[in-house]
Amino acid sequence: MRIVNRRNVFSTLCGGALAAYAQKPKAAPDPQDDIPTIKVDVDLVNVMFSVRNRNNALVPTLTKDDITVYEDGKAQATKYFTRETNLPLTLGLLVDVSGSQETLIPQEKHAAGQFFDQVLKAKDMAFLISFGADAELLQDSTSSTRLLKRGLEGLRLSAGVGGLHPGPVPTASKPKGTILYDAVYLAANEKLKNEVGRKAIVLITDGMDYGSSYKLRDAIEMAHKADTMIYSIYYVDPRAYYGRGFGGASDGDLKKMSEETGGRLFHVGRSNSLEEIFRQIQEEMRSQYALAYSPTNANRDGGFRKLEIRPNDKTLKVQARKGYYAGK
Repeated sequence: MRIVNRRNVFSTLCGGALAAYAQKPKAAPDPQDDIPTIKVDVDLVNVMFSVRNRNNALVPTLTKDDITVYEDGKAQATKYFTRETNLPLTLGLLVDVSGSQETLIPQEKHAAGQFFDQVLKAKDMAFLISFGADAELLQDSTSSTRLLKRGLEGLRLSAGVGGLHPGPVPTASKPKGTILYDAVYLAANEKLKNEVGRKAIVLITDGMDYGSSYKLRDAIEMAHKADTMIYSIYYVDPRAYYGRGFGGASDGDLKKMSEETGGRLFHVGRSNSLEEIFRQIQEEMRSQYALAYSPTNANRDGGFRKLEIRPNDKTLKVQARKGYYAGK
């Protein structure tokens, strides 16, 4: 797996991961460091979620008494609850530029530029990655919509052997054609894991993966560890698959990634344009609730804990990540 760095903002991948950030020099010792202090270690699990009614409209009026959070089936006491509309957002836009997406790239550039204009506020950051046979960071994290739009102009075809994909079916050697899972894994691990606040990946693709070093489960696990939601946009040009002799695109993996991490899956179609989908994502991310609780299971064993948020009103539907890893 290889990352192409067109603007010297993304390091080449080494051994399946991005190069580490440069170490900052240590600051000079502070005389106050010798003053005794009392340290309180409070482990809180933070969860961002949204709630919709039976008409699929967002519900903005809930209080902490209207929901109960469960970890591994056991009710937890909510210590913090609020509706977050201005919490800083770090957003990664990942765009599929493999052969099957070639005719869609111009529309993706236009709609994504509008999205950046509308969604990014003063304290928000975004980055842009394209992926096909390789992954490329077109723009590192920035709050500048001008730089992000310039990065969008760099979207270009990155096809594997054979143009569309490496042949009508993947070969045993798994040549690279669309490294979808790798792109998600690396965005979560290298760009989002150490950020604070709300974090999301917006993924535009036909859902096909050929040649990734990581598996679907690896990408989902890393998104969990980075506390990152995945919004998947299923965008397909049916003409790209005509006469190829195989089933074509599928949204199954995209649905799993989104549902597991608390995001959503969207389909671009005649009644749901890419611009409209971006508008819905923006609305949802600005209408989320945030809660925090101290888990009754205090073991930090690295295991996966299942999460569920149940509203008292059974007609409401909660959209939240399915769990988290209790880091050591």
